[in-house]
Amino acid sequence: MTAPAIHVDGIQKSFGELAVLRGVDFDVAEGSVYALLGANGAGKTSLVRILSTLARADGGSAQIAGFDVSSRAAEVRAAISLTGQFSAVDEVLTGRENLVLVARLRHVPDPRGVAAALLDRFALTDAADRRAATYSGGMRRRLDIAMSLVGEPRVVFLDEPTTGLDPHARQEVWDVVAELASHGTTVLLTTQYLDEAERLADRIGILAEGRIIAEGDLDELRRLLPPTEVEYVEKQPSLEEIFLAITGRAPSAETTKDPT
Repeated sequence: MTAPAIHVDGIQKSFGELAVLRGVDFDVAEGSVYALLGANGAGKTSLVRILSTLARADGGSAQIAGFDVSSRAAEVRAAISLTGQFSAVDEVLTGRENLVLVARLRHVPDPRGVAAALLDRFALTDAADRRAATYSGGMRRRLDIAMSLVGEPRVVFLDEPTTGLDPHARQEVWDVVAELASHGTTVLLTTQYLDEAERLADRIGILAEGRIIAEGDLDELRRLLPPTEVEYVEKQPSLEEIFLAITGRAPSAETTKDPT
């Protein structure tokens, strides 16, 4: 069997008297999207900080791409990229300049070529030479994720990537996550939005009271509930579907699942 891209075993973290993580366990398969679903304050960001070597756990262990996050932090950092809740985009620079800067900082060969390829990949070529301050929320977030992919990391952490975005921008980010998955990148996505986890994730872990209290794909999680009664009702569109339709942006077929 192939080793998981992310292996988390009994991770614990406290801040003073407050125990945030009380023994978190899960695996993420190579090339899959795993959604860590939980309310604000559930410990999602604390866990991502530990896995990305920005914080130390009080107990337990974790491996990323086969490297222990505690004893082999340098190898872990070389294998990952992190897009946090707040954008890392420099709004004074153009989109192209942001990407070239990151490529040079990471000592990637041909920084301008790498920037051009990522601009094309994330449909930002037409805006490449505009200052990032002029970008919409969705464009800025796409650039932020593109910057995180410089150097082709094996594992990408997306911490609450659509917080504060409007429906159009959320759809743009969802398209990007689906595109990452189609290229075989392993994605750990933290979110508090149920529809986001439902649309994007191969597997979902529900984090509450410092532990993963349920885990599985959508069908496995549905089976945790009592059997449902079948009723035939007329399906009405959601407000989000109405908004996207009348403003000229339908949900992407790639990221929209059949509700049946």
